[in-house]
Amino acid sequence: MTAFHVMSGAGEAYARPVVNKISIADVFDALRRGFDDFREKPSHYVFLCLMYPIAGVFLALATSSANLLPMIFPLVAGFALIGPIAAIGLYEISRRREAGMDTSWTHALEVTRSPAFPSIVTGGLMLFAFFVVWLVAAQTLYANVFGDVFPRSISAFTSEVFSTPQGMQLIFWGNLLGLGFAIIVLATTVVTFPILLDRDVGLVAAMEASVRATITNPIPVFCWGLIVAVSLVVGTIPVFIGLALVIPILGHSTWHLYRKLIAPPVV
Repeated sequence: MTAFHVMSGAGEAYARPVVNKISIADVFDALRRGFDDFREKPSHYVFLCLMYPIAGVFLALATSSANLLPMIFPLVAGFALIGPIAAIGLYEISRRREAGMDTSWTHALEVTRSPAFPSIVTGGLMLFAFFVVWLVAAQTLYANVFGDVFPRSISAFTSEVFSTPQGMQLIFWGNLLGLGFAIIVLATTVVTFPILLDRDVGLVAAMEASVRATITNPIPVFCWGLIVAVSLVVGTIPVFIGLALVIPILGHSTWHLYRKLIAPPVV
């Protein structure tokens, strides 16, 4: 049954992938391997990743009206929360290259044929729900700090945020709140979707393995999260265009990080 399949995978036994102990050097090696995947045939990824800068610009334009200005940062920051599912096609490309198979970008769409696709979809819906909760929390925080008064313009909003006590309070609590959301998503999804793509263990087992990988390797996983956060910030600076390079490299690197964190299944 699909519901059971989503929870526990194809087999009746609950799978518990074996977690490896890694170092920070392994994290940077995964990043190097991800860059190698991207460099192999970068033209393949233009189609896959063009949506990211376009979506980023759209989010900025959609929030350009005065009453939506406070939501620009939460939208851009929260956009990273759905990154693990958005990069699923890139994991497939890395998986195929690793196996010596054809890496044409059209194969990225073959994830829809995966036996674990119901689990992948369910995980994606979970991340989207988390994204919505983050937006609601950010809006609530702004309302508690500034009330129901919205800035008149971008310059007025910038001035309020960076030159008033309320603005400093918003920056502090907003970043603290965002850090909490980021830690939860990182811990529960750092290898969840690569696992599901590689072996059909079910969403719950994949998330549990991701949490165990984080607990076993807190410093390397935190280092990876920091790399992702900094890279996404850098990618958004030139009108989000940098994301067309940052997203595929991070996506490919995530696959190789998964290979290091999770031991191969015993045949």
